[in-house]
Amino acid sequence: MRCKPTDWNVIEGKKCEICGKKAEISLLYGPQHYCKMHFIYLIEKRVKKTIRKYSLIKPKEKILLAMSGGKDSSVAAYLINKIFSNSCEIKALLIDEGIKGYRNKSIEFAKKNCKVWNIDYKVIKFEEEYGISMGKIQKKIMKDSSIGNPCSFCGIMRRQLMNKYARTIKADKLVTGHNLDDECQSILMNVCDNKPELFIRLGAKSGFIKSEKFIPRVKPLYEIPENEVFAFANFAGIKYYGGECCPLSHEAKRNEYRETVNRLEKAYPGTKYSTINFFERIKGMLQKDVYSEFKLKQCKQCGEPASTNICKVCEKLARIKK
Repeated sequence: MRCKPTDWNVIEGKKCEICGKKAEISLLYGPQHYCKMHFIYLIEKRVKKTIRKYSLIKPKEKILLAMSGGKDSSVAAYLINKIFSNSCEIKALLIDEGIKGYRNKSIEFAKKNCKVWNIDYKVIKFEEEYGISMGKIQKKIMKDSSIGNPCSFCGIMRRQLMNKYARTIKADKLVTGHNLDDECQSILMNVCDNKPELFIRLGAKSGFIKSEKFIPRVKPLYEIPENEVFAFANFAGIKYYGGECCPLSHEAKRNEYRETVNRLEKAYPGTKYSTINFFERIKGMLQKDVYSEFKLKQCKQCGEPASTNICKVCEKLARIKK
């Protein structure tokens, strides 16, 4: 399965809504049509609106960008740097999970972009932090599938490292490249799995618990569809890794939800926006009924914040060792 979305829609004969020139992208949920220059302007305007609407970033804050080298994190980093480089201290974190032939390629794009945009960055490796790489974890899973799937390890390990490093440098906000599609898929997954407690991770600003152990994760692309992020990266000339998806993700449950959400959007344009608008409307009720019972603990093994006495990372790594 290809990592990048299908090419953006272009309806022949349509003109830009703003200048009247030939349209180079069509937004079917509008429907609206834009030339390259005014589409770039539109996305930048939308991202700024999202930042204001959800109070994601304020001047004089210390910002950590989580960058993988892919289109989403590259676009998020580009826009945050463009908007806040004169008012905020900005650094980047590049996590190397140890997936040969994939992460080593994508991370080079992240490094190059950091140098071009004059952003200080730090590379952290799973092998150094946890004593094991995703490549080695995959080999163990191939011998015993009951351990789980690679994505169930990678996701929680990445999140823990991002939060840990953000806390280490005393960042005020951690910026990720999650887009509208990512959020819609996660909402649907949590509904189908009957896990309302996991909604805590969703929204333009993740989490609701104020703790020195947790650094708020913010998503400036929260209201931007994936194919529009893809179009923006290409129109703005942003260099990013556009190769195949992670070779370990072929069994990920998210793949099914991605296809489902895209089919619904194609049949009923605007479905993705309706999904997150519905989530925003019920989020307050979830905070009262579900999150009120949540108790933040500290992992007895690694000391990181957790919902139980042993965090999921330590729990899974223990299964690997067995």
